[in-house]
Amino acid sequence: MLRNGETGDWVGTFEGHKGATWGADLNPAATHAATASADFSCRVWDALSGEEVHQFQHKHICRVVKFARAQEGLLATGSAEKALRLFDLHKPDAEPEKLDGFPSGVRCLEWATEDSLLVVSCGSHSGMTVFDRRTLKEVSKMTTSDSVTSIEIDPAASMLTSCDGGVIRFWDPRKFAEVKTHTMPFATESASYSKEQGRFACGGEDMWVRQFDFDTCEELDCNKGHHGPVHCVRYAPGGETYASGSEDGTIRIWNTDPAPAGEGEKAGGN
Repeated sequence: MLRNGETGDWVGTFEGHKGATWGADLNPAATHAATASADFSCRVWDALSGEEVHQFQHKHICRVVKFARAQEGLLATGSAEKALRLFDLHKPDAEPEKLDGFPSGVRCLEWATEDSLLVVSCGSHSGMTVFDRRTLKEVSKMTTSDSVTSIEIDPAASMLTSCDGGVIRFWDPRKFAEVKTHTMPFATESASYSKEQGRFACGGEDMWVRQFDFDTCEELDCNKGHHGPVHCVRYAPGGETYASGSEDGTIRIWNTDPAPAGEGEKAGGN
């Protein structure tokens, strides 16, 4: 489903998958969308018309899909068959580049510096691995205590944010060195960093969405409204709002600087 990020208005529905949709992404220009599904496929859609443009079959559940940041037409997918694939949308009939042999299914992936590197986490295994997409070789590892449920590199490529268990970790996305950590008293599934706002937001099993000052880690907001665990949190470009997706079947959009009590509602709509 596609909605207007500012108003929440329904734009259209992409119809075609025959299984649960595990992942979705928009290309930088927001002209195309890609979805990853339990029906063993990744599909690419025209984000303006809703028409299917490409369909790429996999041998197992397709868990995550990501457009490259700068290189137009480059798409990465991660699947439960313990493999990572790279598709060139300018040559949709060509065989994708493939990297397999992961210890378990690919759970999260993110494009790093200038689309030359990919950061990947797998299933219940801890840590993240960095691969050079030009050679498909491992170039670095990042250690965590638990399995990684979220990886984000902000639009300015200034920070890599990850979650494992109750720990939110911040990394230099070029050196892959840990910058700082913040520990929550519950399992936190997703976190997002806004360079412009100097803040980070997170959500997890306690169903609330929190926002913190990055430098001090002081809690600034605790947004209540979801009725199920929060699986994904992301800031909008510029950081003026952030969105949360929950097991309760809703996506909620929140103001980064909510109006003081009595001057307007704190939370955005579904």
